[in-house]
Amino acid sequence: MKSLLFLVLISVCWAEPHPDNSSLEHERIIHIQEENGPRLLVVAEQAKIFSQRGGNVTLPCKFYHEHTSTAGSGTHKIRVKWTKLTSDYLKEVDVFVAMGHHRKSYGKYQGRVFLRESSENDASLIITNIMLEDYGRYKCEVIEGLEDDTAVVALNLEGVVFPYSPRLGRYNLNFHEAQQACLDQDSIIASFDQLYEAWRSGLDWCNAGWLSDGSVQYPITKPREPCGGKNTVPGVRNYGFWDKEKSRYDVFCFTSNFNGRFYYLIHPTKLTYDEAVQACLKDGAQIAKVGQIFAAWKLLGYDRCDAGWLADGSVRYPISRPRKRCSPNEAAVRFVGFPDKKHKLYGVYCFRAYN
Repeated sequence: MKSLLFLVLISVCWAEPHPDNSSLEHERIIHIQEENGPRLLVVAEQAKIFSQRGGNVTLPCKFYHEHTSTAGSGTHKIRVKWTKLTSDYLKEVDVFVAMGHHRKSYGKYQGRVFLRESSENDASLIITNIMLEDYGRYKCEVIEGLEDDTAVVALNLEGVVFPYSPRLGRYNLNFHEAQQACLDQDSIIASFDQLYEAWRSGLDWCNAGWLSDGSVQYPITKPREPCGGKNTVPGVRNYGFWDKEKSRYDVFCFTSNFNGRFYYLIHPTKLTYDEAVQACLKDGAQIAKVGQIFAAWKLLGYDRCDAGWLADGSVRYPISRPRKRCSPNEAAVRFVGFPDKKHKLYGVYCFRAYN
């Protein structure tokens, strides 16, 4: 009678939801453990990190073996991979990979990211010269042989959300045009989390706008008939997801601080739009963008009761201290409109970047 000997490697797998992350309800951490060895654990000491455009930040990530104090078993090389999560939970953007002495960064992260490596179990990622596009959630994955584990860290930026519509008027942007409109104004299309925080801070706007996940929403702090009804509760109203090519709405943009000087140009006369552009250039600057006036108003407390041209052809003025004749009821960036560029005369807001 012949006997057969089977060598069985028993592995145990289970899934658990990621804690403190309602926006990643589909995200699951998959653990793989060999029963005859300690389990690999990856830990982020902080779930959220705050920074600002132009700064440097460290996204924390360390790995351990359960019930041991060692970083790795020594049997396999450790592979560390950082990716950025997207609104489509099945897609991720590669950021950085390290294995042994090999290092590779990707896309806009090239030359700006590296591992901190303060200890043998430190997989924390340092991002330098933070960009607006860096905002979001990042996944740290550590792989050793058949074992792997992940941790997620959210990178939040200090900034301001503002509603935007072009000269053509209300509800004229498809999703891709909305993205470009924000970029043209020194900003990016806002996320739901950013709009929600703006609503909590008092943003009230009755026009629906695109968000980065492709949804269309708007924030209401003072319910009223034209905006969902006066008997409804305050909140962020959700129109749902619409066709990104055919559907047309406004957009909510997000911007952060800037490395430069925003100012109202003192000039002896009022100017047409073309004269305003040239006046800023003559002063060693450029005509300011909508995102820059909002950032100066919200983050620097900029206040001036003079309407001025901006790069998109709109005329606005920022009020941080409400007073008679200058937005008496609220602090806001006041919108005059899109006047005739050739015949209407106004002042101008300029922006001079620092090198």
